[in-house]
Formats: sequence, structure tokens, C-alpha cells
Amino acid sequence: MTEVKTAGLFFICFLLPYRFVAALNCTSPTRPSLYNALDKELFPQNLVPPVQSFSDPVNITVNMTVVGIIGVNEKEQSLTTFIWQILEWDIEGLSWDEKECGTKRVSVPREKLWVPDVQIAEFMDEDKSPKTPYVYLYNTGRVFDDKTIRVVSTCRLVIYTFPFDIQNCTLTFGSYLHFAGDVRMIQGTTAAQILEESRNVIQTNGEWELVDIKVDPSALKIFDESYSEIKYYIILRRRPLLYVVNLVIPSCFLITVDLFSFLLPPHSVDRSSFKMTLILGYTVFLLIMNDLLPVTGNATPLINVFFSVSLALMVASLLETVFITNIQFSSSQYSAVPHWLSVLVLRYLAIVVCLPPKKKSNRITVSLHPPTIGPVTNTSIISSRDLESVSGDTPPVKPPPEPALDELRKLSRDLMAIRLLMDKHFQGSKTSQEWEMIGIIVDRLLFGLYILFISFSFITIVCIWIWSNAFEH
Repeated sequence: MTEVKTAGLFFICFLLPYRFVAALNCTSPTRPSLYNALDKELFPQNLVPPVQSFSDPVNITVNMTVVGIIGVNEKEQSLTTFIWQILEWDIEGLSWDEKECGTKRVSVPREKLWVPDVQIAEFMDEDKSPKTPYVYLYNTGRVFDDKTIRVVSTCRLVIYTFPFDIQNCTLTFGSYLHFAGDVRMIQGTTAAQILEESRNVIQTNGEWELVDIKVDPSALKIFDESYSEIKYYIILRRRPLLYVVNLVIPSCFLITVDLFSFLLPPHSVDRSSFKMTLILGYTVFLLIMNDLLPVTGNATPLINVFFSVSLALMVASLLETVFITNIQFSSSQYSAVPHWLSVLVLRYLAIVVCLPPKKKSNRITVSLHPPTIGPVTNTSIISSRDLESVSGDTPPVKPPPEPALDELRKLSRDLMAIRLLMDKHFQGSKTSQEWEMIGIIVDRLLFGLYILFISFSFITIVCIWIWSNAFEH
């Protein structure tokens, strides 16, 4: 009999170390009765993990739902979100009868239970969300911890394709202190279920759209120990309509106006002043819209390259106009056009730009009395006798005196000189006409190159935007 008692006592002593709490016995199906039983059996052990052995880890089931996307800070490289964090774990050995105690679920103060130190590794600011002082405890020993968290997390933002960028931010849930042998993270619902629920309950997302959520249950190994963690990848897409309307379209309008300003003739309209006004207007536009542009980090956003190229094209077109205007208005001061330049531009480039050389004028100035320099000799003068021989009449007209004839000769020479000067003024010299023609051909050639460079640059930037979005997605 003594041996049986000794064996029973040994068996009980063997089971005690593996027993965390016992099944609760309620004296009545009332709340005070249940709380008294919890206070007696469970609450005194709130400082130790609810497992029977040191070799058994506490399994923490993690669920997460995105409630709102508050904002993205490119300068601080941070993402601010509002999430629901749901943690579940079991207290081994705890149970009570629903009929005996009157309920299957009860809320208990958080400080009365052992709560895992599950943190988000990317936290970079204090949690300012409302605190939840209670957790739910079920009659099966299941603890349900549901609380809202305002998460300001680090996120490596890639703004190269702004405003058509897609960001992939990480929220890593894991124990801050305990290793994987003590606390183990277990994935709750699937990524598709989290995404569907998040889209149903999301309340604010501003300029950002929740594209996808992915889950990666993994273990982070540090030295000889490993930490159990669950990574949630939150993929966001920026809504680009605001930036397209306020930045891209006005910039395209201004560059289009600058493009069509080449149709203004530089010799009759002050094209350079018009282009200078466009450059000043574009500069003011960039200064006003500077707040909409992201703060550059390691990579320069592609839209900044777009604006820089647009401004550089405007400056290049202004320099081209200054060059052509100089040729047009200073052609009379230049020497004769070099033969190689005349052949290259007037013969070949003129065909390339579809601007054949002007035909020579058929206007011929006929001079019956060409002007002479010095004393006039052998000048043919129509005398009264000649007129009589032509008309057949012999009127009694006396020939004019010699001084009158001299005055008529001088008047004829002056009129002829005026006529020649007027023709030279309107038609220009041959050298001046060639320089002006060279200016027109070069202007049209640079206009064509300007169109090609604009088209190539903008198509390249748009293709990079599209390719980057397709690759990230």
C-alpha cells in the first residue's frame, strides 16, 4: 500500500512541471465567479510564457489588415499607414465549461496576461494610435489581441519613374527579444484574403492606390540564433493624374509653342524676344510647381530630366535664333561667301530641307544714256533736225541754247544714279542675297533637327516610364 502511494505521488510530481494552468471551476455562471477563478489560476502567472516546457515555443498567429494609407514622405523615405494588427496564441492547459461559467469569451486587462513583444521592425516613430487595454480570452485558452496601429515605417522609395511610380514597402512582424525557439510567428490568413479585406475596409488612401499585398514567412538568422518573423509586402501605386495635369501637360504646351515659333520669319519679326519670353515663363512655371516635385534622393526622377531637356531645348532654340538673326541682318557687312560653303549649303543642304535656290530675276534695267564718269564725249543727243526728219514736218523751232542742254544732261545722269541705287537697295547685292539664303537654309535645317530631337527625347522618356511600370508591376 505504501508503494502504491509512493508511485502515485511520483507520477503527480512528474506531471506538475508540464502543467501551466488547470481547467477552471466556476461556482456559478456569473462574471465575478469566472474572474475569481482566473485571478486564482491564471493572473498570477502573467510574467511567464503560457507553455509547459522550455523547449516548446509559443505559436503566435499574425493577421494584418490595411485600413488607410496616410502618406508617403520621399524626403524621409517613410510610409505612414493605419493597420489592424491581430495576434492570437494559446494558453496551454486553460479551459472552462461554457455552461458552468456562463460564457465562452471574456475580456481581460492586457497587463493581467503574458503578451508577446511583437513589433514591426520598420518602425521609425512613436505609435500615436489609441491604446487598447483589453484582450479577449476564450474558454479554449485562445487569446485574441486586436488593436489598431499607426505605423510610420521606413521604406526605400524609388522615385525615378515619378509620377508613374510603384512602391514596394515592407512591414516585418516579429518578436523584438525572443528567438524562434521561444516565440514563433505563424501566418494567419492568406495574402489574397488580406488584400480583399483591406480593399473593403480601407478608408483613406489619398494619392496612393493599394495594388497588392504579399506575405513572406521567413526566419532571420543572427549569429547562431534565428528570429521568427513574417514579412508583408505592401505594393502601392501613385495616382498620376494630378501631376500630369499640373506638370507634364503645361510643359508640353510651352515646348510646342516654342517649336512653332520657328515659323516666325527672323528678318521681319523679333523671334528672339518671343523665345526669351517663353524661357522666362517656363522658369516661373517650374518655380511655382516646385512643391509638387519629390525631393531627390540617390536617383534623379525622370520628370526632372524631362523638365531639364525642355528648358535646354528652349535655350538652344534661342541661341539658334540669335545666330540666324545675325546672319540675316549683318549679311551686307560680310565678305563674299566661300565657294565651299556656297556649294555645301546652297546646292546640297537646300535640297535636303526642300528649299531650292531662288531663281534670278528677269527684270532688266535698260539705259539709253548710261552714266559716265568725267567729261562726256560723243554723247548722242536728239536734235531738232532729227525730230524734223522723223516727223516730216519742218516747224520753225529754234534749237535750245547750249546751257539748257548741259542742264538736261546733268539731270539725266542724276536720275539714272538714283534709279541704280534704288534697284541695288531693293534687290541687294549678290553677296548679301547669298548670305541671307544661307541663313534661311540653316534655319530650316536646325528646325528639322529640333523636331527630331524633341520627338526622340520625349518618346524615350515615355518608353522608360512605361517599361519601368511594367517591370515593377
